[in-house]
Amino acid sequence: MKVHPAPLKKRNVAIQFDVGFAHDAPSIGPSRSRKLRRLPHIFSRVMEIPFRSDADVEVEEGPDFLRFVAETDGIDGDVRAHTVEIYPGVTKVVVRPNGSPALLSLDQLELDIWRFRLPQSTHPELASAVFINGELIVTVPKEEEEEEEEEMEGEEGLSWGGAYGNRLVLVQ
Repeated sequence: MKVHPAPLKKRNVAIQFDVGFAHDAPSIGPSRSRKLRRLPHIFSRVMEIPFRSDADVEVEEGPDFLRFVAETDGIDGDVRAHTVEIYPGVTKVVVRPNGSPALLSLDQLELDIWRFRLPQSTHPELASAVFINGELIVTVPKEEEEEEEEEMEGEEGLSWGGAYGNRLVLVQ
């Protein structure tokens, strides 16, 4: 018995997937491409200070505040923290010298600027900026998290996993 090899066919995996997909789910419609979902909740609160992105800024975290301290050479006088709502639910804190416009036009937009993503527990609308002895100090208040920690320490029977269970997940 003589066996002949099957003829070589050029097949594309995407085409095979599309053909099978079209037969399996015809009710999906003509547009089957996935759209990139926006994630505004991840970058919903951002701090922006008028320094280059490689500037040395000290970040201090206290129980009820986040403090940013940077040595300055070019900023003199009063500074102010402006809260700008970029998109509903997305807030940016911009620190500018007093008297300069709070918003920059697209021509003045700088991409190489120092930014910090603020945690959800902060209140950027209450941010304050002060210039003292050559240092710019920006303070952003945040909610205290001590109450939750005290509740978890006071309850008996809870393990290190807390109210979320006793599972240990290792990620390599």
